Amino acid sequence: MHENNALTPFRINIPPADLDDLRNRLAHTRWPNPVPGRDDRTDFSRGIPLVYLKELVEYWHDGFDWRAQEAKLNEYEQVTTVVNGQTFHIVHIRSTNPQATPLMLNHGWPGSFVEYQHLIPLLTDEFHVIIPSLPGFGFSTPLSGTGWELARTAAAYAEIMTRLGYERFAAHGTDIGSGTTGRLAAEYPERVIGTHLGLDPFLLGLVGDKFPYPDGLSTDEIAQIEAVRTEASAERGYLLMHNHRPDTIGAALTDSPVGQLAWIAEKFKTKTDGAWRTPDESVDRDQLLTNISLYWFTRSGASSAQFYYEAEHSGLDLVMATQVPTGWAVFNTHPLVRRAMDPGQAISHWSEFTEGGHFPAMDATKLLANDIRTFFRGIT
Repeated sequence: MHENNALTPFRINIPPADLDDLRNRLAHTRWPNPVPGRDDRTDFSRGIPLVYLKELVEYWHDGFDWRAQEAKLNEYEQVTTVVNGQTFHIVHIRSTNPQATPLMLNHGWPGSFVEYQHLIPLLTDEFHVIIPSLPGFGFSTPLSGTGWELARTAAAYAEIMTRLGYERFAAHGTDIGSGTTGRLAAEYPERVIGTHLGLDPFLLGLVGDKFPYPDGLSTDEIAQIEAVRTEASAERGYLLMHNHRPDTIGAALTDSPVGQLAWIAEKFKTKTDGAWRTPDESVDRDQLLTNISLYWFTRSGASSAQFYYEAEHSGLDLVMATQVPTGWAVFNTHPLVRRAMDPGQAISHWSEFTEGGHFPAMDATKLLANDIRTFFRGIT
């Protein structure tokens, strides 16, 4: 039986009953008992503070307008298509420039195509922008089965680009999107023009685990990396659950919108210029809640966690395609990132910024857009 290769037009239209259900659940939240002394809304040392979480929930219930955000997202062309039995959702914005380069933007967790919402208009004079949603994320749901890891996803993305009519294309990614971007370049070097990655200093937390310590580090430099490793390990509670027990956390995330909110919003806390900022101070509050609402309405809190399980148990290694031009942009940088990750300075385009963080398309939008432009202008 042959698979249907059709590209089906798609518009977001969350049923009114789902909106009513969300509001009802938010209104009847069963809150934990507050712990004395835990009343600082900016203290994330034990996770998202209850007082701050209540602020977000109140706004989600009383101030946030999903329909307005839905209308904004529907301004962009969207399609769905089925690859290997799995439905994929794709945002596709064609440039008016006939010489435009196709550019795939690859998201990770807890992001979605929503995180690129404000980046799109800064790129479309030079690029056709294509944003596929990972299997199990957003409207690339429900999952068709197990086994959707990086390699299988990259192959599906390559097929999607073929169906859209793009033989060669550029790619950018952050988080999991860095993995799919790298895998695309490694598996399809004849098709990928270049790859651009958006990164943050927690990459140093992988030194000694996924990446070796570089030679010649001083005692102080090793101590600095160890400090980042310690800080990064405190952020990995979600990772262990996703990697090994996605079904368990998935049930909680699907049943409680406040649980889903807390699970995601905590990850948008950023540390920039030495100051802690709450999630909606680092990114736009409505954009943050649009992203979280997308997870809630599509039940992808559970299915997105499956991607981590598949990646952890796939046996696949991280790959870098040395034959494809690569650019790195590090946000909220640390002075040892390049020393550790590119000791031979083999990456020809390397940018570092003090602003931004793990979600540069949301909190350093113009910087990211300019860096993408600069990199791809230099290789096309």
